[in-house]
Amino acid sequence: MIRVVVAEDQALVLGALAALIDAESDLTVVARVRDGDAALEAITTQAADVLVTDIEMPNRSGLDVAAEIQRRKLRCRVVIVTTFARAGYLRRALDAGAGGYILKDSPAEELANAIRRGHQGGRVIAPELAVEAWQEADPLTDRERQVLRLAGEGASAARVAEQCHLSEGTVRNYLSSAIAKVGGDNRIEAARIAREKGWL
Repeated sequence: MIRVVVAEDQALVLGALAALIDAESDLTVVARVRDGDAALEAITTQAADVLVTDIEMPNRSGLDVAAEIQRRKLRCRVVIVTTFARAGYLRRALDAGAGGYILKDSPAEELANAIRRGHQGGRVIAPELAVEAWQEADPLTDRERQVLRLAGEGASAARVAEQCHLSEGTVRNYLSSAIAKVGGDNRIEAARIAREKGWL
């Protein structure tokens, strides 16, 4: 039996995903959670084999959780299930060790197969993204991404500096670098472009 944690911040979608997974004879949902921190906790306390997660959630994104699982060398595999058909997200998911990246409008059997393949160490990728993912590399460093995300949400340089434990001068340097790499005229436009490409 493959033990699965499902992480999704929308209650109806969370319930539907869990029901689809539990309908399979070889899969069982051991926890349903609605944010990234709870996902990490559930993985360890429930001895999960696979995490099925959305990307955008409170506290930590699904990509952040995947990266943390990789950093901690946990044996849990990750399958991303999302509405975001963005190559940048896919590249980041694969870099973080995700075993699957499928879209929410995929057939139900594709989800079950992605969980099984991921559990066995294989990979399942939405075919419409597989080629596109390698055409344009993410130019941002993790720190540039963090600073640009906060600035794009309207945080001042002082606020970003406080949250990231950096000086304001360093924040401005990261922002300038990120804006130049992305090709925006300002932080808001750069954040929009980066978000559309799946880099934030």
